[in-house]
Amino acid sequence: MSYRYVLTSKHKVGREGEIMPSKQRVVVVGNGMVGHHLVQQLVTQNKLTDHLDITVLSAEDRLAYDRVQLSSFFSGKTETDLALTNEQTYADWGVTFAVNAKVTHINKSAKSVTTAQGEQFFYDKLVLATGSFPFVPPIPGSDGKHCLVYRTINDLHAIKKSAADSKVGVVIGGGLLGLEAANALKKLGLDTHVIEFAPQLMGVQVDSAGGRLLKQKINELGVHVHTSMATENIINGDNARYKMCFKGGETLETDMILFSPGIRPFDNLAREFNLEVGPRGGIVINDQCQTSTPDIYAIGECALWNNFIFGLVAPGYSMAKVAAEHIGQTHSDAQFKGADMSTKLKLMGVEVGSIGDAHAKTPGAKSFFFEDQLTGVYKKVVTNAQSTKLIGAVLVGDTSDYDNLLLYHLNSIELTVAPESLIMPLAAEVATLSAADLPDDAIICACHKVDKQSITHGVLAGHNDLAKIQHLTKASTGCGGCEKLVQSVIDHTLAQSLELSTHTPV
Repeated sequence: MSYRYVLTSKHKVGREGEIMPSKQRVVVVGNGMVGHHLVQQLVTQNKLTDHLDITVLSAEDRLAYDRVQLSSFFSGKTETDLALTNEQTYADWGVTFAVNAKVTHINKSAKSVTTAQGEQFFYDKLVLATGSFPFVPPIPGSDGKHCLVYRTINDLHAIKKSAADSKVGVVIGGGLLGLEAANALKKLGLDTHVIEFAPQLMGVQVDSAGGRLLKQKINELGVHVHTSMATENIINGDNARYKMCFKGGETLETDMILFSPGIRPFDNLAREFNLEVGPRGGIVINDQCQTSTPDIYAIGECALWNNFIFGLVAPGYSMAKVAAEHIGQTHSDAQFKGADMSTKLKLMGVEVGSIGDAHAKTPGAKSFFFEDQLTGVYKKVVTNAQSTKLIGAVLVGDTSDYDNLLLYHLNSIELTVAPESLIMPLAAEVATLSAADLPDDAIICACHKVDKQSITHGVLAGHNDLAKIQHLTKASTGCGGCEKLVQSVIDHTLAQSLELSTHTPV
C-alpha cells in the first residue's frame, strides 16, 4: 500500500509548489505505558498539539494499558479497568493512532516508517517506545502449547485458558515479574512452583538475607520455591502434561509453564536500520534520549543510557518527559540523567521494599541490619562511608519505614541520628520525617518527579484531596508507593492554610 499526502489544513505549499506539513510530524512507535506517557507529555506541554501532528502506532490490538497491575486481572479487574486511554481520549487530544500496526521498516533518508500491513507514515521526529519482550531460554521442549509468557493482556487470556485445563503450574524465573506471574497462577487455583537459577529470589532488588526470608515467606503461602535450579529440557510427563528435567537429575511434573526469567530490549528496528545498539542490546541514547540519528529518539525499556537499561516504569516516564520537552522545544536543555530504581510492592501479601544501593556496592558503604525471625521481618539500611547520608535500604515483611527512608535517600537529607535508629523498633529516637520537615523542592513522587511545592500549590488552588492532586500532578499514580506521603503533604498544607485563616484579622 502506498501513502501520499492530501493537501489539508495541516499542510502548506512550500517553494516550487512542494507540499509541506504546517505542523511538526511526530510518530511514536509503541503504545505501552511509556509510549502513552510521551503522548500525554507532548499534548500537555504543547496545548493540545498546537504545533505538533502526533501519530501513535501500536503493535498490539489495543491502546495503552497498565502492565504494572496485570495480576489484578486475575482478581476481577477487566481490560477496561486496566486501560490507560481510549479512542475518544486520543480523538479529543487530536492524536492519530493505529492498532495492529507493527512497524517493520524505517527509511531514514525519506523520514518514513512502514508497518507490516504496508502503511507508510512520514515523520519529522520519530520516537521508538517499543519496550521489551520476555526472554525464553533455548531449552529443548520450551515451545509446547502450554509453555507461555506473562507480558500482555493477550498473554493473560492464554494463561487463563491453559489454567482451566491444568492442575500444576510452574514459573521459570524468580525475579519481580516471575513472582507476579506465580501470584497469577496461585489466584487461578493451580499448585504453583517457582524455579530460579540463582541462589535467591529478586536478586536485583534485595540482598541475600532479604531473599532468604522472602523465599521462606512465599513457601509458607503455599508456593513452592526452588532456587539454584537449571532446567535442561522439557519432555512429556508421566502424570502431568510436561516433565521438567533439571541439571543434577531432579525432575518436576507440571501442566503448564510460564517463562519469566527476564526481559530483553525490543531493539530489532535499530539493529536492522543502522541505529547504534549496545553490545548486549538496547538502543543507545544520549541525555536528550536521541539515538545515533538525532531525529530518532528511544525511550523506556528499549533504550540504553550510559550502558544501562531501566526495567521499571518510572525511569521510562522520566525519559518520556525529557524527549517530549526536547521534541516540542518547550525545554530544549532538558536532560535525562538516570533514575532512581527504588520500589515498594506487595507480592502475594508479602511486603518488599528496595531503595537505592540495596547491595551496598558504593565504595566505603556501611550496612546496618535488623531481623525479627519471630514475625518474619528483615530490614537493612546502607549509608555512605561517613554514615551521614542514606544511600540504600532493603525491607522484607514490613515496609512501614519505606516512605521515610525514601525521603532521606531521594533528597539526600543529612542523618542527624544513628542510622540503625531508622529501622530499630525499640530505638529511643526515630528520625521520622514529616511533611513540615521537607524543603519545597523535596521529591515526593519518584515516578513522576513531583516535588512538595507542586502538591502544595495544587492544594492551595483548590485541589484539596488525593484524587484531585493525582489528577493534577500525577503524584502516586505510577507505582502508588508514595500515596501516604502525598496525603501527608495535602493534610499538612490544609492544616497550615486553616491555621493561617484562623489567625488572619478580619
